Amino acid sequence: MKLGFACKYFDSNFKQPFPFRATTRTRFLGLEKEERLKLIEEIARANLHNLFLNLTALAEQPKALRMMRIGSDLLPLYTVPEATLLYQAFLPDLTPLFEQCGEFARRNDIRLSFHPGQYTVLASDNPQVVDRAIDDVEYHALCARLMGYGKTFQDFKINIHMNGKRGFDGFKESFDKLSPEAQRMLTVENDEISCSLDDVLQARELCPIVLDIHHHWVKENEFIRHDDPRIALVKASWRGVRPVMHYSISVEGLIPEHGYPDQETLGVSKSKLRAHSDFYFNDTLNDWALSFTDFDIMCEVKMKNLARDKLYAHLLAK
Repeated sequence: MKLGFACKYFDSNFKQPFPFRATTRTRFLGLEKEERLKLIEEIARANLHNLFLNLTALAEQPKALRMMRIGSDLLPLYTVPEATLLYQAFLPDLTPLFEQCGEFARRNDIRLSFHPGQYTVLASDNPQVVDRAIDDVEYHALCARLMGYGKTFQDFKINIHMNGKRGFDGFKESFDKLSPEAQRMLTVENDEISCSLDDVLQARELCPIVLDIHHHWVKENEFIRHDDPRIALVKASWRGVRPVMHYSISVEGLIPEHGYPDQETLGVSKSKLRAHSDFYFNDTLNDWALSFTDFDIMCEVKMKNLARDKLYAHLLAK
């Protein structure tokens, strides 16, 4: 089992030694062409440099901790049309930096992924939203390809939600428009509002299913068991690749520090229960999550690798 963290790596002082940078569309468009070019190239180079430093830090850790989600701003504003054109001028110069990161990650058995944001909705009933979503998935696929991925099924993971008014039918229609590389890397996750685990399992013949056990609990008030028949379907969707699940818990103070919380007795709205805690403070839930021994776990809590490390210590102490 690998335990991963998302996007930000903290040191013991809760600081980011290798931060990823971003910029806003408004700032970018307010600049002249040469200034725009300078801005995005400088940030992209810095992000790739710091990605390599993040990977170097991971390579020094136990193999069980070599798993990371890369932030989507690796190439800032890439899908903004005015920026896309400018990237063509210097993207070839960045290729060696991408290759260095990918080769290092593979050599050190570091599992990598992306998670495009909430507005990447392949199942939307708005064609313009779908077009932008496809562009966004392909942007993430481009970054992965430049690192040397996308060659085999799930050598890299690009995870999205299925949410959208057209549901599975819309998702499938958009999936069929993706490049072969993007199709090989895409996964779909259940959420706590629109698409349940049963909903996203409809896509299991297209792409792997990422089970988010916190989303499932918020939506269904059920702590799914590892012997639930749907777990077998999730695992089968990965076609022999080790599956990934997401694990988070509600904010401190909203649920008890021990035992399985029941939404009917908490008196807390689902919207509040959705928010993620800083750390994994409930060992009953930690034991439950770690019982899914056939999965790697992406730790979706605010203290990122620091919370992941404490969960790992709990695993070792069992």
